[in-house]
Amino acid sequence: MTVPAPVRLAFDGSGVDGSLFTSVTDFARDTRWLNTPMELWTNLGLGVFAVLMVAGWWKARRRDAGAMTLALAAPVAVVVAFAVAEVVKKLVAEVRPCRSMPHAYLIDSCPAASDYAFPSGHATVAAATVAALFLLDRRLCAIAAVFAVVEGFSRVYVGAHYPHDVLGSVLFALPVAYLTSLALRRWATPLVEALGRGALRPLLSAGTAATAQPAR
Repeated sequence: MTVPAPVRLAFDGSGVDGSLFTSVTDFARDTRWLNTPMELWTNLGLGVFAVLMVAGWWKARRRDAGAMTLALAAPVAVVVAFAVAEVVKKLVAEVRPCRSMPHAYLIDSCPAASDYAFPSGHATVAAATVAALFLLDRRLCAIAAVFAVVEGFSRVYVGAHYPHDVLGSVLFALPVAYLTSLALRRWATPLVEALGRGALRPLLSAGTAATAQPAR
């Protein structure tokens, strides 16, 4: 007789803050006029963080090689943070709210069962961008932080994640992205400085000397 392989039970996060989740989704049910804008923002809004990183690169052209290294490191830091989050997501294997709380008001479509909830990939990208821009430009960082809060809220509002999924993303992404950017500034600045004297100079420098301090 063939013995069936053991079934791995996924983690049910509804016991953590399911009541807070339903409070937000009930709010979504009561604000149906906001459903479509929030559904559009929760995905398309990630483009704002890309734009902010491009703005950081553009401003860094008028600063020194260290600033340009941080600008180039920002997307790398975001990717590293996202990769770490994906590993954690597979290890925790928390089922999506749409499967553990199917009777809640849900705007977002339910993804495949293998697409787990903790941590939120969208919130990870948002928080990692905040951390990377903190070292580069504090004004851009502040703007990113505001949009990151909206992004995190939207993930719960559309029913894609529990609040703790978003909070967990922040706790993972901030230190990972920050430390990645720090490490790249230390190790890659000489390379960026050398490249700035060659054919890539127009992309790496606007030809003006600047301070090594982060913009404020």
